[in-house]
Amino acid sequence: MATVADRTARRTAKVRRNVRQAAGNRVRLSVFRSSKHIYAQIIDDGKGKTIVSASSLEKEMRGSLKTGANIEAAKAVGKRVAERAAAKGVKDVVFDRGGYLYHGRVKALADAAREGGLRF
Repeated sequence: MATVADRTARRTAKVRRNVRQAAGNRVRLSVFRSSKHIYAQIIDDGKGKTIVSASSLEKEMRGSLKTGANIEAAKAVGKRVAERAAAKGVKDVVFDRGGYLYHGRVKALADAAREGGLRF
């Protein structure tokens, strides 16, 4: 019988594999959420480099947010990663939800990134 960790790893790998196949030459917006914070990175898989990152752990974010584990924090991180991507000239990305359901904090981050100018 597969453990919960095995099932989670399998689901994450499946989502990531499908995202990479659909990406073409676009970069990937990857999301990781923990119980206390949320993180987002824009990754160029061809070069194996992180172009832009943002998280609720950043000093400016910690001062303005009550907690890093709610929808408001996710919106702030999504907006910040979109601003940084625009400064680097990145507009088109493919969204990698990383095995999480597209709901709640993950959806809020994606919507804020779209409002900030990213297309996916």
